[in-house]
Amino acid sequence: MTRRLLFLAVTFALVTLTVAADARPATLEIPAGNLSVLALGDSVTSGYHCNCDAFPAEYGDLLAQRNGTGVTVHNFGVGGIDSEDLLEELDRSSSQAAQAATDADYVLLTIGANDFAGHEDDVTAGRCTTECVTEELAGLTANLRDILDRITELDTHRTPEILVTGYWNVFKDGQVARNLYPQQGQNATEALTQATNQVIATAAQAAHATYVDLATPFETAPDITNLLAPDGDHPNAAGHALIADLLLKATPPTRKLTG
Repeated sequence: MTRRLLFLAVTFALVTLTVAADARPATLEIPAGNLSVLALGDSVTSGYHCNCDAFPAEYGDLLAQRNGTGVTVHNFGVGGIDSEDLLEELDRSSSQAAQAATDADYVLLTIGANDFAGHEDDVTAGRCTTECVTEELAGLTANLRDILDRITELDTHRTPEILVTGYWNVFKDGQVARNLYPQQGQNATEALTQATNQVIATAAQAAHATYVDLATPFETAPDITNLLAPDGDHPNAAGHALIADLLLKATPPTRKLTG
């Protein structure tokens, strides 16, 4: 934290950060003149297993540098949640995620991988691909539509810029996956990931949100293992930095403050 504050003092841009945590309540104040970033999603968003600044904080730094303004980041990423959980959270007006959505300039959304957790063993063993998760894919489609509608409805100050990411893999990847899964299991997880990303991209397009492809830059890296934490499931510091950079590149160059 000291390093970041010193750096931002030099660049004349301030990023304030709220992280959802069981141990302490989040504060939703946004300093006057600051842009507001709301991050919603699962353990990827929360920065689980990274021991680094998760991509929402890094994105906030990059946005502050680019726009020359203060940025407040509210990170409500929660490990283990699926799309139904997130929708329920946004439907509770008393939840801090819903409250933060009422005044967000940018919303970062990463959700969906945990919708398939109940079929992980079958898919990674190569016993099925998408045919065993047809109900889950349909549920994700419906939930994403409602989540994106809810985000827009909640923001009473402006229409937020919504950036929706896909996944490089809904399960493990890199050397960990190569060690654990047979080749047919690796092929099945890739097929399911492609189907999931198509659902996410279609939902984003229908809601006039921006879909941010993570699969291509992760999977075309010299070795995706170098972008992942030791568990093979979550991004490491390099992976989070890459996600933040991709999000910034997908963000419109200016954002007019209103309200």
